[in-house]
Amino acid sequence: MQEEILQLYEKIQDQISQEEFLAEMEEVRESFGLDFVNDIDCAREVLKNHGIDINQGLPKEESGFTMTDEIREIYDEVKDKVSEEKFLERMEFHKQENEHASFMNDVTFANMAKGEFVDEEVETVSEKPEYSVDTIDKLEKGSRDVTISGRVISISNPRSFKTRKGASGEVCNVELKDNTGEIRAVFWTQNIKLIKNFNEGDIIQIKNVDIKEGYSGLEANLRPRSTVIHLEEDPSKFPVYEETITNIADIKADTKVNIIARIVRIPTIRSYEKNGKEGKVASLELQDASGKISYTLWNKNVELIKDLGLEDGDTIKILQAQARERMNRDGENEISLTHWDGRIVKGDFDVPEIKQEFSQIGDLSEQKDVSIKGIVARLQDIKTFIRKTDQSEGKLRNFDVRDSTGDIRVTVWGDDTDLPLNKGDIVKIIGGEVRYDEYTQSQYSMNTNFNTQITINPQNLSIEELDEFESLRNELRPTPIGEIYAIDDDGIELDVIGRILSIDEAREFDRDDGTVGIVRSVLFADESGKVRLSLWNERAQEEYNVGDAYQIENARTRLGMYSVDLNIGSGARLIKLSEEQASAMFIPELSTLEKALYDYKNISDIDEDDQDVIVVGRVIELFDAREFDRDDGSVGHVRNMEIADDSGSLKVVLWDKDAQREFEIGQAIKLQNPRFGLDMDNRIEATVTRSTAVLEPSESELEKLPSQEELMEMIFVSKPIEALAEDDTNVCVTGTIKEIGTERTILKKCPNCRANVEETIDEYVCDNCGHTFDEPNYLFMIPTRIEDDTGEIQVTFFDNLAEELIGMKKEEVISLIDDGYGIEDKLQDLEGVTVEIIANVSFDEYNEENRLSPKRIISKYY
Repeated sequence: MQEEILQLYEKIQDQISQEEFLAEMEEVRESFGLDFVNDIDCAREVLKNHGIDINQGLPKEESGFTMTDEIREIYDEVKDKVSEEKFLERMEFHKQENEHASFMNDVTFANMAKGEFVDEEVETVSEKPEYSVDTIDKLEKGSRDVTISGRVISISNPRSFKTRKGASGEVCNVELKDNTGEIRAVFWTQNIKLIKNFNEGDIIQIKNVDIKEGYSGLEANLRPRSTVIHLEEDPSKFPVYEETITNIADIKADTKVNIIARIVRIPTIRSYEKNGKEGKVASLELQDASGKISYTLWNKNVELIKDLGLEDGDTIKILQAQARERMNRDGENEISLTHWDGRIVKGDFDVPEIKQEFSQIGDLSEQKDVSIKGIVARLQDIKTFIRKTDQSEGKLRNFDVRDSTGDIRVTVWGDDTDLPLNKGDIVKIIGGEVRYDEYTQSQYSMNTNFNTQITINPQNLSIEELDEFESLRNELRPTPIGEIYAIDDDGIELDVIGRILSIDEAREFDRDDGTVGIVRSVLFADESGKVRLSLWNERAQEEYNVGDAYQIENARTRLGMYSVDLNIGSGARLIKLSEEQASAMFIPELSTLEKALYDYKNISDIDEDDQDVIVVGRVIELFDAREFDRDDGSVGHVRNMEIADDSGSLKVVLWDKDAQREFEIGQAIKLQNPRFGLDMDNRIEATVTRSTAVLEPSESELEKLPSQEELMEMIFVSKPIEALAEDDTNVCVTGTIKEIGTERTILKKCPNCRANVEETIDEYVCDNCGHTFDEPNYLFMIPTRIEDDTGEIQVTFFDNLAEELIGMKKEEVISLIDDGYGIEDKLQDLEGVTVEIIANVSFDEYNEENRLSPKRIISKYY
């Protein structure tokens, strides 16, 4: 470590070691991707990354550029290709892109801008005096803007990188050698284009390079303006180059070799962690006429698989591969190859054909290194587990592969679980292990390992294979929901696609083993019909919305008394679809499904036996939610409201979650698939069940609905008492109170069945249901008769309306009665009060006369 860098390290030695400091310097050098970044610059940037800014307090350079003499000299080299204005603009661009690099100056940015327009052709020249340079052994660290010459021994494949600002770049290493030594030349992004002009064995000269200390000695870093030319052969200065191809069987450890081979398999790229950093690795299996060998790519080099488009069966030439000896899984020493600074060339080389043998799935038995092709017929979600050895978390995934002879369960592990598999994909698996498995239908399963190749939708399949797999894929198409009702077996596995129509609340239940489970019901549909889904445990706790589109795989039929439901258990998959995906799969929009599956009805046209109906209306009456105790000890909620359209009004009963929702008078709502029946007054009412969705109407649905003011005029029609008819609803009646019932204003009710009860010595016992309790429910009622100029009628006010009429809370009335007082005086004061009310009319069979059931008091006055 040179003295100036050592001085900089001392500022941070309490945070990191020397080795870590040097490693971070190299990371900085590669991340910037700039040939003129020297060791001092990198060391300063490492300090800055750790919060130590040695430039702090120094004046900052002002932004903007002027054409100084030095910049003018650089610009003159490209003035015939770019205007001064454009040149300065590019300098400004590079300055902004590299604002984090405090060591860069105007000349730096000028050279970077010039590099964009330099396009020098490579030419071969003689070794004239003007091209003479020092030999490699004479090069010194820190030398700048020098010229080097040498024979090209190796060329690495370009590697990509990103700067700290996210800009992409490339770097490539070229090994040069003369008769005195060898050196690595580093080509950066702007120099990569020069590499196409030479190959291994050529003698080249590179101008304008800086000599720096690298990983394994000195290296020559090219600048943006660096150029490359060819030199003539001169055995006195440059060693002879021979591209010797070594047979795989003859490779020795600790040597660099060139080989030509065919790729047998390409396992999945895998991740690993070392010293707190994550890396990547992939080991290709290669073969020539003499044998097989493993070829390992590390970290950035694994990208060569994709960049070069490598596939099993390809022939490649590998130059300068590093051979080493290692111990294999069986405890034996073997030779393997590692990619470092060499090069992979994909081409049509003379290598014996290797016919990969693929087994028919129906013929599989226990064996290793098995290869198959087929369709993904069943796919499960990724599962996690805790390893017993070190308590670390692992991942696995199961999927079934099918060909024309059968199916087999395949298990992948770790990084392979992230493969982008979809049901119906064609997969090629090379190097799996088949084991006996009593839990699968075929009695066998396939396990993969780090050396298994898994290819999704491989190329170069035969026409016969494509026809076979397409036929199998057609068998995997989702089942139309309308056809599910014809299934008469439990546990049939199938797929469906569609949209959610309604969502029930999740509820808990006790399992036989004492644990608590969770289940939730969802109504799901396509254009052919509806089906109820039962979602269990984790599935039941996820968030769902009416109208969302899903692809559901591995659902199982469950036969009910009158229907067939689908169980969505741990083996099923719920794949939420975007609207683009739903459209591509021809799933209709929610509004289209509603029109296909439901009848839109006006309120006046509804019959008590109607099913599959949609009603749209506005809230005109809204009552408080009430709690009640269920038989299982839980608390339920119920709430009544009334909605109306231009044809009439309808009572709606809401339960539990829907009863606790926020509603407002005048709000427009859509009831999708409510259950209809008759209330105690023999009028039709709608009940929101688990199959019902309470939704916001669409714009087109709202267009047909009158405003709240218009509805009030239509629904609340004023009538004199004489004109009232049985079954009138929401009539507006004005009358004067002429009689008040004062005998029983507070009724005691059973909390269980709401029957009237009488108090015993210590407790209450309901004669109707037998329920025993300490405190009853109380009903506050004020019976009256009102009259107008045309007649009179019975009106009984309950609870809230009774409180509003008398001006007292029910609790106050109960307290007065319990204390031995009465409210007769208060009730008598109501005689002569005129009230305007909204009410329904019903027939009192006992008294054989109409009566009013008030819903709202509009006004009261003397």
